[in-house]
Amino acid sequence: MAYTRIHAIKSTVTKAVAYICNPDKTEQQLLVDSFGCSPETARHDFDYALSRTKQSDKNQAYHLIQSFAKGEVSHEEAHRIGIELADKLLGGKYSYVVATHTDKGHPHNHIIFCAADNIDHKKYNSCKKSYYHIRQLSDELCKEHGLSIIEPSGRKGKKYVQWKAEQEGTSWKKRLQEDIDECIKISKSYEDFLRLIKEKGYTVTGDKIGDTHAKYIKFTAPGQERPVRGSSRNFGAGYTKEEIKDRIENPEKWKNQEKTSQEQKVTEAPKQKTRIKIPKKDILTRTGANRTLIDTTGERFQNSPGLQHWASVKNLKTAATSYAAADNLSELQKHIDKKTTEAKSARTELVELEHQMKKVSELLLYAEQYRDNKPFQEKYKKSKDPDRYLRMHETQLILYDGAERMLRKMGLDPKSVDASEIRADYEAMQTRKATLERTYKSAEKNAKALQQKMANVEQYVGKDNSHDRDQQQISTEHNTGRT
Repeated sequence: MAYTRIHAIKSTVTKAVAYICNPDKTEQQLLVDSFGCSPETARHDFDYALSRTKQSDKNQAYHLIQSFAKGEVSHEEAHRIGIELADKLLGGKYSYVVATHTDKGHPHNHIIFCAADNIDHKKYNSCKKSYYHIRQLSDELCKEHGLSIIEPSGRKGKKYVQWKAEQEGTSWKKRLQEDIDECIKISKSYEDFLRLIKEKGYTVTGDKIGDTHAKYIKFTAPGQERPVRGSSRNFGAGYTKEEIKDRIENPEKWKNQEKTSQEQKVTEAPKQKTRIKIPKKDILTRTGANRTLIDTTGERFQNSPGLQHWASVKNLKTAATSYAAADNLSELQKHIDKKTTEAKSARTELVELEHQMKKVSELLLYAEQYRDNKPFQEKYKKSKDPDRYLRMHETQLILYDGAERMLRKMGLDPKSVDASEIRADYEAMQTRKATLERTYKSAEKNAKALQQKMANVEQYVGKDNSHDRDQQQISTEHNTGRT
């Protein structure tokens, strides 16, 4: 399970990179990796990429944090997941530094990446859509590594501090609610409640009922800086000072209210008998043979014969359509196998191509850095005052040295590297990638549609073809015009 958050860096790239690469937090930098830069020269590499974009916002980089649950993953595996997340998110276009910190009770990754990419010279668009994309990628990686994920609950989200505290069993809000409930149960009066809650160590303010200057009672736990209001927003009904007093004086009333509320939730039925409202998860959102059969095992269907009959008719028609579309089940299975193989093949080639593109994009970056900063190196050699020239053009000279070193490390002669040729190769790869993505998505979609047809027939008729009467009914349904 991993929690993610991201924020922009506008002016402190050097400090931010130094912080995440702190040797005391990263096993002496064993858990530090980078792409398209080095931790020592990241600011210069980022400045180079930023100088080539036409977009004028002040964002220089982004700081992405990925935190894992305590005890669920090793620091080494967390670091690998961080690199995979950076590669999937940034697609080999943006320079980045990844560092995994080991100084807390839970592993967490810090990813700092340049706001401008090295290929198209466009800036990263940080918005709600891109953030949810990060969360999706992080969840997918957690699943691949056998880790749990944070399931959406449909309720208003909690702040990360509160969520993390609850996971570790230290939520002060949750503990306060439990303490309030406990004190209410054993109190004989409101004054008795105040005495008991204070004995537990809480500081209580605004507790006077009828005080026009303090609408809410507030509780402050030991070591907690800010008080917490006793309000429905924080805890639900029953936690204002007036409600606390009423709960103590009229316990049966509140028990009955709670019981009635729970019963209403369980037994609540549709108000209009002539028009039954179906849960969204049960509604057919597709047409023809691609529809899924309605699950009639739920309580809503069991308690409504009319609704169950309606669903049975719909399922019969869906199965009939699937049966007609399937024609020959053995041939259908061959088509499924063919499309599944096609999707897997395209996916495998796509993954391999993405790895190649990452290497080529890094090569392109250093080739262009070498080309663009070479004139500064030549002028530096001819300069009558090298120290002064170095102070004036430190960034360009550092980038030149770094690019030359990296190209030689790749086994290339920097002088013979043609940046325009490398860019042409990269653009050809981009075209190939787009084709593979279309092929993969199309084959996967077709395979799922065919699998659904097969599943509909097998689910309704029976995989062993033993339900001859149902099969005959489906055939009759189809031949009589799908009535």
